[in-house]
Amino acid sequence: MAELLSSSASLSYIGACLLPPASRRAMIRSALPRFSPRRPAYFRAVAASLRPSPVPSPVHLGCSRGALGRAFRSSHGSAAAAKCGASDPAQLRSAREDIRGLLKSKYCHPILIRLGWHDAGTYDKSIKEWPQRGGANGSLRFDAELKHGANAGLINALNLLKPIKEKYAGVTYADLFQLASATAVEEAGGPKIPMKYGRLDVTGPEQCPEEGKLPAAGPPSPASHLREVFYRMGLDDKEIVALSGAHTLGRSRPERSGWGKPETKYTNDGPGAPGGQSWTVQWLKFDNSYFKDVKEQKDEDLLVLPTDAALFDDPSFKVYAERYAEDQDAFFKDYAEAHSKLSNLGAKFDPPEGISISDDAEAPVPEPFKAAKYSSGKRELSEAMKQKIRSEYEAVGGSPDKPLTSNYFLNIIIFVALLAILTSLLGN
Repeated sequence: MAELLSSSASLSYIGACLLPPASRRAMIRSALPRFSPRRPAYFRAVAASLRPSPVPSPVHLGCSRGALGRAFRSSHGSAAAAKCGASDPAQLRSAREDIRGLLKSKYCHPILIRLGWHDAGTYDKSIKEWPQRGGANGSLRFDAELKHGANAGLINALNLLKPIKEKYAGVTYADLFQLASATAVEEAGGPKIPMKYGRLDVTGPEQCPEEGKLPAAGPPSPASHLREVFYRMGLDDKEIVALSGAHTLGRSRPERSGWGKPETKYTNDGPGAPGGQSWTVQWLKFDNSYFKDVKEQKDEDLLVLPTDAALFDDPSFKVYAERYAEDQDAFFKDYAEAHSKLSNLGAKFDPPEGISISDDAEAPVPEPFKAAKYSSGKRELSEAMKQKIRSEYEAVGGSPDKPLTSNYFLNIIIFVALLAILTSLLGN
């Protein structure tokens, strides 16, 4: 009798493990009370084995499946979560909201865009090793790079973002700079930039790029200079012109760049700190007015640098500059693509595919339940029959949103065997 009980307990354990959770619980409730209150210890073990095992839940919804798998570590049967990549997706989203608030209060859109650009714009496509190749790696936070002539004034952008970085330690500098840059474009009325995150930071100033990687405002041959700088990064003529359109925002201050007037009728009252010379009248609005104003050059209070004028002087550049002056939608489309490409230059991502925090990401919509789909007949089933089929399907662990993974045939055989054994036990 004891041997028979032992066999049935073992088979119960094996069979129950193969059944869906709902079926396992129903089976143990129907079988074990018959041996109460003197059921053997191993039946108590069987009951314990049927309790659902704890399943770790994802920490970061933005992680990829592969990164999520790496995020879990088990210790003595419990699961602990680790950060899934270089930056925490939840903190990235919160940091973006704080940046939006900063933009509304400080009107710092132009300098945040410049910060992201200058961190990424040191990339050299001929160098394969990271971080020697430069690019978006957070190196611009170090004084060694901030002191480069082209980065004059960017210490102010870093100071604006410092409280946000301290608040969100799970966001890398490289990601924060690019997040601030893209958010500034969007909040100024520009296109939505298709961004990804997870950039790793360099660790010390010795990893900063050498000076001279960024474009100058007034080189001897402006068109050739632009191509030399941007071709080194792997960008083409269309992307050069599209990115130049970001000058629709901001001002040039002579005390920083050596270019522009101390102030004009468009900048003497701010917003933000007054002064400087802007490229456009509404220099906090992202649109295509830069191309229109550079083309016409009718307003002495609007800035036109030699590299700006080259966009309409060079035959290849002029094709795109003319198009953008006429078609803002075309400009927005090409700018968004170029900005996204620039923001990824030289970056090393963890996870390798990056992290998306897009507001447009939508969960897949499950297929509506159709009872006829599970019937071999061609006649439409009545509503009562559909509901019955659905109830029975869900009772064994299935749902209209996911397939039932259990092996029906094997489960039925085991269940019948269990019933036979239990009947035999009861008869004895």
